[in-house]
Amino acid sequence: MRLTTTLMAATAIALSMPAILSAQEVKKIGLAVPNLQADFFNQIKIGVENYAKEKGIEVVVVDAKNDTNTQVSQVQDLLTQEIDAFIYIPAGAAAAAVPTRLAREAGIPVINVDRFPEGEPGDTFIGGEGVNSSYEVCKYVIEKAGGAGKMAIIHGQKGTTPEVDRTAGCMKAIGENPGVELVDQQWTNMWSADEGFSITQNLLQAHPDLKMIFGQADGIAMGAAKAVEGAGLQAQVVIGGYDGDMSALEYLSKCSGPFVVTATQSTRTMGTLAVDSALAVAAGQDVPDMQVSAAVLTPCEKAGEFLTNHP
Repeated sequence: MRLTTTLMAATAIALSMPAILSAQEVKKIGLAVPNLQADFFNQIKIGVENYAKEKGIEVVVVDAKNDTNTQVSQVQDLLTQEIDAFIYIPAGAAAAAVPTRLAREAGIPVINVDRFPEGEPGDTFIGGEGVNSSYEVCKYVIEKAGGAGKMAIIHGQKGTTPEVDRTAGCMKAIGENPGVELVDQQWTNMWSADEGFSITQNLLQAHPDLKMIFGQADGIAMGAAKAVEGAGLQAQVVIGGYDGDMSALEYLSKCSGPFVVTATQSTRTMGTLAVDSALAVAAGQDVPDMQVSAAVLTPCEKAGEFLTNHP
């Protein structure tokens, strides 16, 4: 019987599994990531590579640079390299199901991480619970801004699992505060600081009295903070982010800018669990359909804790 479980519980189960989860059947893992310029995906990659190395497993990594067509081509190539398991983070909503289908047709275990390919699930999904965590981030931002004023959301890539979930959570927080007016929403393609910067510059021109910004990734929030500081509005605008990237945690730990809170995800633990799940599926064991963890609300005062001990 398959169940949904939390990431911490799933990790404990995986690490306690008997010798059947040895690397005897899995010697090479393919890892497909959307964009290694993003620290979030790099942290997952580090988790996969470090744990796989401990078990004597080779990891072949491909970076789609956020292009779905490139990713499909890369996965087709991976499947010719005799990989024994496939860890997959879709580069976008379009064509997200194709790599999963190709791998499953080849009889290769598929572990989906962070983003769920609609219509073509793998053997398990490992990711963060984005709705409640983003609700907590936006609730914190609203409280810091005095509970009222104009707010904007700078989204990640439209239609991806984290973008949808983080939108739902933040909208819940906004809905609970009638004094908050959502005046603008913009979408990014790369979840990047450059996009956050340019979008925020435009937002501040259109809404000079803007008080709150939720950037759906720390890169976006960092770019937004740079634009706010450049406009001299750091005393007016409160910014929240998401993911717990190392650069964002370093910024936050100083408690001196408009970017004041994020939600820290267990990225390296996701990578470790992805490897263990691949071994379990290859060994013929059942794994939970969903293995989900809540990100930890991280205001600037607590950011230093995760700089030295990132989950």
